[in-house]
Amino acid sequence: MQLRDKYRIALLSAFALGIHGIESLFPAPIPWLRLGFANIITLATLVLYGMYPAIMVTLIRVILGSLFSGTFLGPAFLLSLGGGIASTLAMGLVLSAVPRLFSVVGLSIIGALFHNISQLIIAYFFFVQRIEAILLITPFIILLGTLTGTLNGFISEMLINNLKNSAQTIQNVSQ
Repeated sequence: MQLRDKYRIALLSAFALGIHGIESLFPAPIPWLRLGFANIITLATLVLYGMYPAIMVTLIRVILGSLFSGTFLGPAFLLSLGGGIASTLAMGLVLSAVPRLFSVVGLSIIGALFHNISQLIIAYFFFVQRIEAILLITPFIILLGTLTGTLNGFISEMLINNLKNSAQTIQNVSQ
């Protein structure tokens, strides 16, 4: 890995961590629901730079975010880590297997779905251990995840297009 790639991962992680921190300042619409705006940076990283940088951004954001918020190794950390890794891997595998099949919004919805499913599985095995409770909240969680995934996908798509246009403009000016 080149030094430029390390700087890129550090910068993108800082953006994701900043967004995560800002989002935590606002009251959650529902006590356990987060809109996941930091995942916009993960998705943009995945589309622009690939799976490895996206996984690194996710890991750095989750670990440092939990250290800063005081939830490291607690239930929120485990749920966030499992959801973040599952969603990033799912989006990355879909993007590499069928690169033109899904739009950025579609990838974001896939990521949200895998994020929510993995969190439900983790919640069942480590915390709740009552399948009735998990089954009861699953439709609600999936619906909200699909809505936030769609919103984050649209924002990610705008960000990616702006970054590509900016890079192209800089390249044209330097020639």
